[in-house]
Amino acid sequence: MKKKVLIASLCAMLLVTGCGQKAKLKDGKEVVAEIEGKTITAEDLYDELRSQGGTTVLINMIDEFIANKEIDTDESAKEYAQNQLDTLKAQYEQSGQDFEAALTSAGYKSENDFKELLILDYKKNKVVENYISDNLTDEEIQEYYDNEVFGEMTVKHILIEPETTDDMTTEEQEAAEEEAKKKAEEVIQKLNDGAKFDDLVEEYSDDEGSKDNKGLIENFTKDGVVSDFWDASIALKDGEYSKEPVKSEYGYHVIYRVSQKEKPKLKEVKDDVKEKLVEQKLNSDADISTKTWKEIRKNYKLDIKDDDIKKAYNESND
Repeated sequence: MKKKVLIASLCAMLLVTGCGQKAKLKDGKEVVAEIEGKTITAEDLYDELRSQGGTTVLINMIDEFIANKEIDTDESAKEYAQNQLDTLKAQYEQSGQDFEAALTSAGYKSENDFKELLILDYKKNKVVENYISDNLTDEEIQEYYDNEVFGEMTVKHILIEPETTDDMTTEEQEAAEEEAKKKAEEVIQKLNDGAKFDDLVEEYSDDEGSKDNKGLIENFTKDGVVSDFWDASIALKDGEYSKEPVKSEYGYHVIYRVSQKEKPKLKEVKDDVKEKLVEQKLNSDADISTKTWKEIRKNYKLDIKDDDIKKAYNESND
């Protein structure tokens, strides 16, 4: 949709400034078209285009200038654009639609033309992320560090997966869940009776990714595993195993905590903390990008001279 608005604007500019003879009215206004009983001037056309999408076109032009000024077209931008393009093409192919025809219909001359817009999209996103990151407070950073950053954990685990299928009834799925839980409780009882954890991994675990390594999961952090697994692991001491089955989306776990490294210093992880905080803010507030761009334009001392466009802009960002 943005592309079509921009194309309409470009067409208007070509009509106003394009090559060839330009008819003039006696008062000096440029004629765009005539029909019997009506003369349409460039000023008439501009006023109509302005009322139909002038604010959007103007802000897109401003944001494009800012994005290109602040962010280089580096390999990351090109890779983002290519990945987005490949994903869209695959979606069209899977649905049996003609991607090239869709591009043409939307006003793009080629895939490269579309990629340029995707690169601009990447840059605009980076401008927002950088602004949010630069305006994080020390208090926000410290709070996240205190509550969310931990030393890397190493555990062993046994996973019992419920034997469920999509065509099972709710009662059948619940019965399978209960059976898996009882099996995990059986493992815990064997540990209580003196069985070796490594032996039980080989006998019981359904986690093929760790089973051949004695159930070992090494050097993970809070955001590297599901929350139920992390909460159970952090609650244990080194050398302890969970006394109750730990339920997660994967099934029931029995966890044996091996060790945990010391918590890294804030200065060592500050960039990661800021990145996580930016991600949190973007995910928790659907309007944050719009509000951030308003602040960015204000920092660039945006001054809209056209009263109607200025009014529309201010109302759209209230």
